Amino acid sequence: MKKMFISNLPADASEESVRELFSEFGVVRAVSISSDVFSRRCRGFGTVAMEGHEARAAIAGLNGKTVGNKSLRVRFEDPNKAKRRRRR
Repeated sequence: MKKMFISNLPADASEESVRELFSEFGVVRAVSISSDVFSRRCRGFGTVAMEGHEARAAIAGLNGKTVGNKSLRVRFEDPNKAKRRRRR
């Protein structure tokens, strides 16, 4: 299972729309979109979990794709980056 970080999502993005976008490349195991507490609108980033080969295909197909006047950025999540950030 690989977790991908997605950024530059449009404000009207939802977990269902992101799941639909990624399901073209395989089975989506989990979707988590960060949303504003008060307005419930998408904050522009989230994560998607898929199997390894499907995740690589999704990154190749969706990284740089324009969705809602924004160019998506999709990459594998780096678990060490979060640890480094906490130590500072």
